[in-house]
Parts: sequence; C-alpha cells; structure tokens
Amino acid sequence: MKQITIIEDNKALSDGIVLALKSEEYSFRQCHTLKEFDFKEKADLIILDINLPDGNGFTFLRRLRQSSSVPVIILTANDLETDEVMGLELGADDYITKPFSLMVLRARIHKALQKQEQHDKSDHTYSDEIYTFRFDEMVFSVGGRQVELSKTEQKLLRLLVQNSGQTLTREYLVDRIWTDGSEYVDENALSVTVGRLRRKLNAAGYIQTIYGIGYAWRK
Repeated sequence: MKQITIIEDNKALSDGIVLALKSEEYSFRQCHTLKEFDFKEKADLIILDINLPDGNGFTFLRRLRQSSSVPVIILTANDLETDEVMGLELGADDYITKPFSLMVLRARIHKALQKQEQHDKSDHTYSDEIYTFRFDEMVFSVGGRQVELSKTEQKLLRLLVQNSGQTLTREYLVDRIWTDGSEYVDENALSVTVGRLRRKLNAAGYIQTIYGIGYAWRK
C-alpha cells in the first residue's frame, strides 16, 4: 500500500481527496500546516498546497529536495505560469490548479508513482567508466577490481549514488544509515565512514564534501 501525504490547509478539500481516492492501493496522512509534516516519516508521494498558514510550499519543496526524491504533486489555486515553472524547477513532479478533476488527480498520482517505481528499480545497479555497484548482490568493483564494503559503507554509498548530484545533509544521512538509534551515534561516525569509503573506492573526486551541509556524489 502506498502512503500519500496531503499538505493542504483546506480540511474539507483534504478530506474529499481522501474519501475519493482511498482504496486498497493508497493510505493517507493529512497535514494542514507545514509544521505537522515529519521529514523522517515515510511517504511515497506528497500532494502539496503552496499557500499554507505557516509558510510557503515552494520553500518547503526546496528543503525537501535537499534530502528526498519522493514524488511531489503541487495542488494549488495559483494558476500563474511563473508559479508553475518555479514549482517544476524546484523539483515538483506535477502541477495541478484548482478547481480540478479527481479523475485527473488519480491519473496523475498513478503516473508519478509508476515513474518512481521505475526509477527505484534502476537504483539497484550503478555503473560508469570506473565503478560498477550491484547493491542487491553486494558486489562493488573499481576498475574491474572487486572491493569489500561494510554494511554501513554500503548504505552510505547507495544513498549517495541514488541521489547523484544532490547534496544530502549530514542529519539526513545519519538518520537513514543508523536507523536503529541515530540519536546515539557519535557525530564523527559519518565523517569516519565517508573517509573509509573514499579510500576503498579511490573516490575523493566523486564523494564531495559540501562544507557546513553534507555530502554529494558527483562525477
């Protein structure tokens, strides 16, 4: 079952979407303000309004894209072309203006989730002229030479290459790697893991430090 989070301050509209689309395929979490959204909670898709009581949806989307590629459909009364362009440039997968058809919304949700599933399948393997990573088989090679990675190093590498080109914050990486108790992890643990991974893969030019923020995988 796919988890859909709706961030919409109009409770009647939010309830209407849930009532119309609730099925065996989807479950819903409703947020009426931005502060109700938990960045650590799993979501397979987000329906996002732009004008919210405690902030702007564009600002939220910019922050979300620093650490997540979850599909986002903007659902808003703003019908300006500039707003649509801004939303798509910030990483929204779709932009729907109110009033809207629930049949169209259902189709757009299905399309966005299908696209994400195809993307996720491609994330099991990474390959370029130097590296080949087969995560499901736990096989990692550099220039044809196989290297052994710890489970922690594998988690870090997978997060980085799945989000190639994006800066992932230190907080996001710690939460995703040490899922059983990130609050107890020494603040140097991530730096040590990054250093080991760079040495094993000879990847100093690929695993880049974004000072004061986190790390990124960039060719």
